[in-house]
Amino acid sequence: MNKLQSLSNEHIAKIQSIRQRVIETIGSNMDLYGITLSIGHMYGHMYFQNEPVTLDEMGDVMGMSKTSMSTGMRTLIDLKMVHKVWGKGSRKDLYVVEHDWHQTFIDYFSVEWRKSIEMNISAINKALVEVRKLRREAEETQDGALSDVLDHDEKKLDEARKYYLWLGRLIDAFESGAIFELVPKEE
Repeated sequence: MNKLQSLSNEHIAKIQSIRQRVIETIGSNMDLYGITLSIGHMYGHMYFQNEPVTLDEMGDVMGMSKTSMSTGMRTLIDLKMVHKVWGKGSRKDLYVVEHDWHQTFIDYFSVEWRKSIEMNISAINKALVEVRKLRREAEETQDGALSDVLDHDEKKLDEARKYYLWLGRLIDAFESGAIFELVPKEE
């Protein structure tokens, strides 16, 4: 039985108001994860559930169609923010939120940052090849002005490359859990 049902209407209303404030804020901040406001609200509602929920139950709470709920749930599952679970005697899919927000953060941002690193390192490497090719031209023609510009650009590209290598090590620290030695989780 839902524990809220055993409370007075006044207490239920106050609790729902408190929860709604948090749900609204969660929904607003989910754009960090590339999630729409409505999917963020869905996650927020699920966060306060004490038991797994079905798409139909969430649709009733959210006032959304089953198709929209299904799309939103798939998004949350892909981001590892929600998991499908088995429920004895239930024919419908059941879903629960991942309560470890630290892991959710690590899972999402590690993937996104690694994509960014790969794209940027690739662009930097291609740019360095082109800079070195132009450097050879500058040396052959003894073009000092071109050499100066290329020196500047090569230093900038090297600085950027070093940043992305550092970011890769930071991601490694997140994924290994070493980050929590430097910045412990709140107890």
